[in-house]
Amino acid sequence: MENISLRTITSPEELALVTNLERIVWADDDPVPVNHYVAVVKNGGLVIGAFLNEKLIGFQYSFPGFNGSSVYLCSHSMGIHPDYRRIGIGEKLKRKQREVALEKGYKHIEWTYDPLETVNGYLNLSKLGGACKKYIENCYGDMPDVLNAGMPSDRFLVEWRIAEEKAEVAPDVNETGDVLRLINVIYDELGFPVPESVHLDNGNNAELLYVPVPGNIQEIKIQRMSLALEWRMRTREVFTHYFNNGWMATALKKSDQSSLYYYVLQKAIER
Repeated sequence: MENISLRTITSPEELALVTNLERIVWADDDPVPVNHYVAVVKNGGLVIGAFLNEKLIGFQYSFPGFNGSSVYLCSHSMGIHPDYRRIGIGEKLKRKQREVALEKGYKHIEWTYDPLETVNGYLNLSKLGGACKKYIENCYGDMPDVLNAGMPSDRFLVEWRIAEEKAEVAPDVNETGDVLRLINVIYDELGFPVPESVHLDNGNNAELLYVPVPGNIQEIKIQRMSLALEWRMRTREVFTHYFNNGWMATALKKSDQSSLYYYVLQKAIER
């Protein structure tokens, strides 16, 4: 949609629109208070809105973070109205976030996301150029909203070096090719992928490793919550093992033979 505009939001009146949109996005009646948003945007943080004919249809919220040695921008939440998803608004918001963050002097942005949510993974790693080398188990505890209920809130911690160019793009995944897949997948009677077994070593003889994940985790949760939980536990085991052994996730690729997606792991680069 060409008539979507993006801008930073600073006034209490427009920040109240963000809290209203939060209620719609997460079906949750506990949004961030307006006075909190006001304090954050006055102290190094930012809220960016996506507007369609002056109607707020998406937002991105960030605040300053500190890791003991450097300041970064913590990208806490991004929400898109259900009627306007999958048309590129999320990427537009993140690109605008990068632009504003660089203007404010930030060099990198961090945030978390559920690695089983492949739309987010593709955006964060393959499109934006973020990378992940830290897996956080049950990061936020129990989350009762419609997207997270019933599952441990495991998260990838993404680092986005916004002042740098993205490294070389990983090759596409051919499931019949000679690639090291760290989870063996079979299919159940409903056609859902099932993580049958995992492959754990140090991966020292490979340049790239591939971790399959389902492309429809929300559908699996509705039909077979036990299978969704199995995917959570299996991927937790694999990612934790390989991140602890010096690997990082740098891309998410759609399979050309199935509904699976593959995380691409390569040896971590120390910064």
